[in-house]
Amino acid sequence: MKLPRRKFFRLAAGAAALPAMSRSAWAQSYPTRPVRILVGQAAGSGSDLVARLIGQFLSERLGQPFVIENRPGAAGNIATEVVVRSPPDGYTLLLANSSNAINATLYDRLNFDFIRDIAPIRGIASFSFVMEVNPSVATKTVPEFIAYAKANPGKINMASAGIGSPHHVSGELFKMMAGVDMVHVPYRGSTPALTDLLAGQVQVMFDATPSSLPHIRAGKLRPLAVTTATRLELMPDIPTVGDFVPGYEATAWLGFAAPKNTSTAIIDRLNKEINSAVSDSAIKARLIDLGGLVLPNSPADFGKFIADETEKWAKVIKFANIKPE
Repeated sequence: MKLPRRKFFRLAAGAAALPAMSRSAWAQSYPTRPVRILVGQAAGSGSDLVARLIGQFLSERLGQPFVIENRPGAAGNIATEVVVRSPPDGYTLLLANSSNAINATLYDRLNFDFIRDIAPIRGIASFSFVMEVNPSVATKTVPEFIAYAKANPGKINMASAGIGSPHHVSGELFKMMAGVDMVHVPYRGSTPALTDLLAGQVQVMFDATPSSLPHIRAGKLRPLAVTTATRLELMPDIPTVGDFVPGYEATAWLGFAAPKNTSTAIIDRLNKEINSAVSDSAIKARLIDLGGLVLPNSPADFGKFIADETEKWAKVIKFANIKPE
């Protein structure tokens, strides 16, 4: 039977639209079973806390459990590899963080390419570090500290949470941009590093704001500056490092990603729901309490942010000749 030309094109157009319509309908019904969120840090860490905060919201919003699965080890590379090797169906997600951008250069032989092998969903927030000293150090401002460090090259010990940690590279960026020589003292985590800073065994540290704030308020540590581009609501009287070292900015950040080739419809659905989570007044207040600043909210924005961070830390790692443990 020969179809009239107009009817043929109408039927063909309808058939072509079916896959797109079915994909959209599938995304609207997503998820139909539990979703895993892999976190490359231990339970109880800041990353874990944020993952559970957003995961609980998504569970209530979408009617399926968003289960947090902690896979610590290898600076987050273990969890990341599990996700990039998972089916791109939206049921295995990664809580990506700043270590992913650092690791891309720090490790020579990863079994994946982070930028190539993930699909960005949405950034959650960036978190400031605070540049702080033990009160025994006779400096009260960043310019005074720079002058002291230049007058005493190699005599200031800088603690960090480990080689290649965000704490470490934040300090190395400062050394590079301020032109000072400090001795890096790596620890296995920020807690022992902070303990030695409080005891005066080391003199300076770039530490996460939430863990240091109680000690700062108690007068046991002296804050010199925060590492974000703007001042923090939590510490409005503390200047930024960039006020004295133009262009300096260093943060730890968190966001969600999926395996590459995850459908755009599912990525957009998750992005929309995570936007709602970050806009929730209780979650927003909690992020601010942690010293967080909300990141750009589209998948493309988050992808560009990751690429920019990867390029930035690559320069620091190469300049400081940082090698993994």
